[in-house]
Amino acid sequence: MSKPYTGGCACGAIRYDIAGEPLAMNDCQCRDCQRTSGTGHGSYLSFPRAGVTLSGQGTHWDMVADSGNVKTRGFCPVCGSPVYLTFAAMPEVFTVHAASLDDPGRYQPTMLTYTVRGHAWDPVDPALQSFDRMPPGA
Repeated sequence: MSKPYTGGCACGAIRYDIAGEPLAMNDCQCRDCQRTSGTGHGSYLSFPRAGVTLSGQGTHWDMVADSGNVKTRGFCPVCGSPVYLTFAAMPEVFTVHAASLDDPGRYQPTMLTYTVRGHAWDPVDPALQSFDRMPPGA
């Protein structure tokens, strides 16, 4: 069995412990992820919700993604750190920001999404499987 993925916000008010391996690790260049990260893309790990233990209460913000689906961003009400996302269309998936990991070195992106929104000043690994928008089935 692999070591759990652990992490949380900058001040420690929100913590997570996730058993199992990620379903996906991706860099996303959509405008929402750019705005949330303050740079050209966001970096995320998505897990089966069943393996997630979450402590602390995040503040939630619902928004409509480029796909037309509602996503909920969870961030710390104390320090403001973005920590996780959930998706109305995929309630069985729990996604965390790579930078919220206790060991961010475990993040190894396998794909790049929303390249249609990418910027030349934010180069990403050209070896990543890339999609103009979200890949089919995601």
